[in-house]
Amino acid sequence: MGSADVIRSCLDAIRQVAEDLADGVVYLDAGCLEAFQLVGAFPLILDIGARAVCSLENMSSLDVVANWNSQSSVPATKIVIITTRLLNDAHRYILRCLSTHQTIVDCRIFTSISEVSHSACASSPLGPDAFREYESLLFMDYEDLLKKGSIPTGPSNSDRSRLRISVCHFPMVFCPLSPRFFVLPSESAIAEASLSDHHVDSISPGLPMMSGSRGSDDEIPPGATLTAHFLYYFALKMDLKLEIFSLGDSSKNIGKILTDMSSLYDVGRRKKSAGLLIVDRSLDLLTPCCHGDSAFDWVISSVSRSGRIVKSSSLSKKSPSTLVQRPRLDVKLPLDKVLEKEEMLLNNFAAFASGWDSGDVEGSENESGDRKTGFLTGSLVSVDNYKGVNYLEVLLDRGMKEGAMLVKKWLLGVIRENKVPANLKNRLAFPSGSELLSLAKLLASNQGSFVKNRDIIQLAVASFIALSEPFYSHWNALSSSEKVLKMSCRDSSQSLSNQIRDIIDRSVSSRSNGQNLISFHDSLLLSVVGYILAGVNFPTSGSSSPFSWEEEHSLKESVMEAILELPTVKNLSFLHGMEEELESNYRKKKDGILEETAESFNPEDLDDNWASWGEDQDSDQNNEQEYGEVQLKLELRDRVDQLFKLLHKISGLRSRNSAVRDIEGRFDSETYVGKGLLYKIMLMVLAKYDVPGLGFHSSAVGRILKSGLGRFGLGQAKPNLGDQSTIIVFVVGGVCGHEIREMQEAISESGRPDVELLIGGTTLLTPSDMFDLIFGSSGFM
Repeated sequence: MGSADVIRSCLDAIRQVAEDLADGVVYLDAGCLEAFQLVGAFPLILDIGARAVCSLENMSSLDVVANWNSQSSVPATKIVIITTRLLNDAHRYILRCLSTHQTIVDCRIFTSISEVSHSACASSPLGPDAFREYESLLFMDYEDLLKKGSIPTGPSNSDRSRLRISVCHFPMVFCPLSPRFFVLPSESAIAEASLSDHHVDSISPGLPMMSGSRGSDDEIPPGATLTAHFLYYFALKMDLKLEIFSLGDSSKNIGKILTDMSSLYDVGRRKKSAGLLIVDRSLDLLTPCCHGDSAFDWVISSVSRSGRIVKSSSLSKKSPSTLVQRPRLDVKLPLDKVLEKEEMLLNNFAAFASGWDSGDVEGSENESGDRKTGFLTGSLVSVDNYKGVNYLEVLLDRGMKEGAMLVKKWLLGVIRENKVPANLKNRLAFPSGSELLSLAKLLASNQGSFVKNRDIIQLAVASFIALSEPFYSHWNALSSSEKVLKMSCRDSSQSLSNQIRDIIDRSVSSRSNGQNLISFHDSLLLSVVGYILAGVNFPTSGSSSPFSWEEEHSLKESVMEAILELPTVKNLSFLHGMEEELESNYRKKKDGILEETAESFNPEDLDDNWASWGEDQDSDQNNEQEYGEVQLKLELRDRVDQLFKLLHKISGLRSRNSAVRDIEGRFDSETYVGKGLLYKIMLMVLAKYDVPGLGFHSSAVGRILKSGLGRFGLGQAKPNLGDQSTIIVFVVGGVCGHEIREMQEAISESGRPDVELLIGGTTLLTPSDMFDLIFGSSGFM
């Protein structure tokens, strides 16, 4: 059997439904559009014979006449809809398509969510026979529109009452960033589903609950159920027989669901054996919060990510806290910087981009109200050809400096290959952003060269942005601060707390001096890093905090002072509802209106007098302005206390888990300082050591042998994950590029190049994504 390749498997799955796609207008929802962009599926869909590929949420009446492939003037009679959402969430868009296309007699719907998932999901009204039920419901709603006259009737659509509707499962919709690495589409039902409930030991619906917090009888979150079903059908389509292992409570539940879905029929088929390791993201929050030496993380964190096509609130009546707002993988690259001297070529691509704008439904506009035409939305590197695949796959395994050097080497190679006139002397040094941009401009000198070499041109433009200011200095400043924190934790808790406080103070002073390399938001994320390190190194310094009362009190005061010095506070969930008051207070302070007594006020001085305030409220009307700031500071102190309770919770994530402690304890030497948990797990797996806390989920045959023939000594021995030649690692909650690089390093260091490693995750995580999960709209604060 050949090696596993997620890109090839996705494209093969599309070819298997070629008959359904042929001669139809194909509609893709936001999640499917994101996945198919990355896999390079659009040329294949058109080769199959589809009339056009359109956006489901941005559906337009002009789609009726769209016909990219056929010379026939006969209107389309078939539409094909591929969605990554529950059918009830996509229903209004599907119905709008049917009501707009007045000649359609055949509607074929493919959903990446299985029938079992629909019936298991509490937000879905459909039962075990979900697909057939939805066919009937959609036809009934369509007939109601016909009866009400909402759909025009005439000779061309007199037979619409005989509309044929079919619903099928199409599981192979995910975002492959290389043949070995994939994540779920950000606007799919699986990625948006909650992985944990609002619980005392949960941080965000986008992250699994802390291990050991969930009882055996607790309800499994919908995100875990949907993830299990996805992994089952993923393995089925990849023709893999899985031996399932898990680490963490949420992963354990997913493993149980997976084994319950397995059958004797699956075991009997000839399949390639593979080991599946499912890991909870909450076991290691430190690695994705840090700015590690990863060329991929560095570049993807610097470029502008595309906006969401559909807001979750418009799709569901669910509470916002139960849905996770994942950032999209599409990036916006300013190709006008490359094409600035080719105005006609730029206009051609701008027109193409505006016709395929995958931005917000209402349109993407800048502050002046003009539509953005200087950006071509697309993947960082298109994977629809082997060059694009190789570029990104190699970049995932490289550090920042080596990655930039490789991009320059690739550019020079393509320039020589295309025989583009250029002075290529003295170009062996580390490249600057302007140097990469100038090389990209050479390749974009004409339309043919631009189209042919768009993969390396897009990567060069993205690298140019990452090497430009302020992105380059900002990343280095954060990386340096994290190194200082890691060094300080080897000394004492006081040294570490002083470093955290200094970072918070500098985030405000540098802003006032116009040198804002580290913002207040950055300082909060660095505080998370500091608290995690403190929790590992000083777990007994305080009752709930890893720091002493004096050390933490000083940190709280620094946070309060920093917030009061900020002109605006945005995207901080713990300050929700206070933004206007804080901004008003800042303006008054800046204008010198506030009284000196208020400025020197210490909230702790009023603790003893709090009860008397209510009795004297009527007599203090004249001092309303003075007490206005007093009350603001008291409210702010309560909010900051909530912030630090969250930091306490995060600091205990690793130290309270015995399995993680045991794993970390085996890597105490200086060689492994700064290495992530997944790297250490992979080293142990490949060396065939027992991994503490690693659970194995028996197959159907294994359970029978254990319960029946096992009494005669014929039971199934527990397999070792390291015995597998193909290993799939799936991180529940998301994975970062730095971890991918480290896991590849583990394979190289283990001396087992024969091992084939596939890496997947709920989403791609950058430090900014982690900030949003902890402090932003996707957090529980």
